[in-house]
Amino acid sequence: MSAPPLAPALFDLDPARLWVMHCSEGPIPRAAAEAAAAFLGKELRPWEVRWEEDFQGLPSAARREGAALLGGRPEDVSLCASTSTGLLAVAQGFPWHAGDEVVAPLGEFPSNAWPWLALRNRGVAFREVPLWEGHSAGAEAWASAPPTLGVNPEARLLEALGPRTRILAVSWVRFQDGLKLDLGRLAAGCRERGVHLVVDGIQAAGTVPGNLEGLAAFATGVHKGLLAPQGLGLLWTEEAFRQSLSPSGTWLSVEEATDFSRPSTDFNRAWLPDGRSLEPGGPNLLLTSALGESLRLINGAGVPAISAHVGELQRRLLAGLRGSSWAADAERLEALLGAGRLGSILGFHHEGRGADRMQALLHSGYRHGVFASVREGYLRIAFHGFHTEADADRVAAWLSETAS
Repeated sequence: MSAPPLAPALFDLDPARLWVMHCSEGPIPRAAAEAAAAFLGKELRPWEVRWEEDFQGLPSAARREGAALLGGRPEDVSLCASTSTGLLAVAQGFPWHAGDEVVAPLGEFPSNAWPWLALRNRGVAFREVPLWEGHSAGAEAWASAPPTLGVNPEARLLEALGPRTRILAVSWVRFQDGLKLDLGRLAAGCRERGVHLVVDGIQAAGTVPGNLEGLAAFATGVHKGLLAPQGLGLLWTEEAFRQSLSPSGTWLSVEEATDFSRPSTDFNRAWLPDGRSLEPGGPNLLLTSALGESLRLINGAGVPAISAHVGELQRRLLAGLRGSSWAADAERLEALLGAGRLGSILGFHHEGRGADRMQALLHSGYRHGVFASVREGYLRIAFHGFHTEADADRVAAWLSETAS
């Protein structure tokens, strides 16, 4: 196996602690921390903050790098505070009518549920669709059967779209079980039915190569696979769809907002046609300085290379669990991986172990120096471009030693 596409030396990784949970929060590279520290130094001396280089240049660079990573145009990218705020810009700006509905898979992360549920007082319904036989969520999440080879979530979602459906809102990669949806197939089906496809991409951005064709909007926070600090996000919107949304209404969402030779109190201005029209106001330059470095690092390595590397580590881990108490679920995951159904999360189903035993398992991992996470009945192991074969072997050894 070749060297990791993201050199581990670029991060402040601790050999005693193996972090396999960028699905919760990813480590930022040293270059990102250094960029933020350098900008914070400028804030001590505000006369050193440059209008073009910093206030305008840092956001422009982040939009440009974000567009390169997503496969879109910089003018279609908006900087936002999180996945939730990106989706809120869409949910609150869309021209709804009473009786409209949003359809979503059952068991979405709350970032892709509450923005739509908040529309109830405008007469907009939110309807969830189970993705496979035995799929459950909410209070019954731990009773859910796991996804297996042969599931057809796209068919279930498309069949659920009706005459009142305006938006299909999905996670590209599901946060708990790791299942990856076929966005191309969903986009084609939505287009045939006159429905807009809106995607929560946070569990895939940075580790899964994507294609925005046919999507209406794509939102992601940057603190997971994009390896940047918490508190920022990227929102991509298709141009025609964006024109149907109400703008954010901030002072920077209009033409010539930063041309102070024109009186700022001259409100006879047009809204900007690009993604800046949806941004929440003055940019967070401190975090944006770090985000630009993180995105440059990922773009330099290439998301396809990161994805291929992650897949090799996943196969190595699953092979290492043959003969262990996790063998049956590893076989299920191997089948899904072979079918292209997984992102960077391997979601091991609890298989009757229950919440208390899964928490005990996590704590045993901490004692082994392995930091994983549990969500709704799944133990999540998430590799990235900086992990190594030795890391995969270390996780396999820990799980193989764990009694069922």
